[in-house]
Amino acid sequence: MQDTKAAVPGNAMLKPGKAGTGKGVWKRIITNWELYIFIAPAFLYFLIFSYGPMYGIQIAFKNFIPTKGITGSPWVGFDHFERFFHSYYFWDLLWNTLSISLYELAIGFPIPIILALAFNEVRNGFFKKLAQTVTYAPHFISVVVMAGMIISFLSPSTGIVTHIIEGLGFQAPDFLTDPRWFKTMYVLSGVWQSAGWGTIIYLAALSGVDPGLHEAAIIDGASRFQRIRHINIPTLIPTMTILLILNMGSLLGVGFEKILLLQNPLNMESSDVISTFVYRSGLVDAQYSFSTAIGLFNSVINCVLLIVVNQIVRRTSENSLW
Repeated sequence: MQDTKAAVPGNAMLKPGKAGTGKGVWKRIITNWELYIFIAPAFLYFLIFSYGPMYGIQIAFKNFIPTKGITGSPWVGFDHFERFFHSYYFWDLLWNTLSISLYELAIGFPIPIILALAFNEVRNGFFKKLAQTVTYAPHFISVVVMAGMIISFLSPSTGIVTHIIEGLGFQAPDFLTDPRWFKTMYVLSGVWQSAGWGTIIYLAALSGVDPGLHEAAIIDGASRFQRIRHINIPTLIPTMTILLILNMGSLLGVGFEKILLLQNPLNMESSDVISTFVYRSGLVDAQYSFSTAIGLFNSVINCVLLIVVNQIVRRTSENSLW
């Protein structure tokens, strides 16, 4: 009996502990109310503009009729998904989207790392600032202006790139109309625009390297390349891993703005991706339910890829998103 009585107060002490934890949370919120006021606009922004519109996802499973509204439209289940999966253009859209994303990842992911390592080794302050400014500047060019510049530079009649190639004695390809050149044109122009800006986060990581490590390596006779390989690159690996996971999570998320501006009937074979098809189906052809179903499919695949890649990285290394 004594053991039983002794056990009862012990169990009873769990409830006040839980209640105390809740009170502790509210106490911290009240104590740091200024911080929660600062974060409130960002929280409300995502709540209203990101989570609120998710209510409309249900039209992907309905035959949406604008006059009847979302709730009044009849349910059709997975009909729109089946129509998309069985369509003749499904594999073409999927291949174009994947090939552009993987191409962009293979070329665009390592270049900011190489640039950051190069900038970190530059000791001439003026040249370093000049090089960084030149590589950062294209990031601030709008998509519309960038597309106009690409069309002007690669025009078969007035393009400066075309004239340079022909001046060297070669036949300039039809960059804007040849489907074989569209993906290369899209990826390389994107790398030129974003590579410099992408180095910022890597340079921030390199700034945390202990100078004593480099001094000790120099004393031991390590060359510059050896110090980059054994000190700088290991420092960047956690950052590289996180960014790679995020990039894999948007593998099918190729933006439609730039592609749409560079797209024409002659290069449609390789330029038509899921996002541009969703744009045409939803806004041009007014197939709201069908386009929503395709967009939902795209988002679900990206989410699954993000989770799977994160779990793989988590099991193979100590770096992961969660």
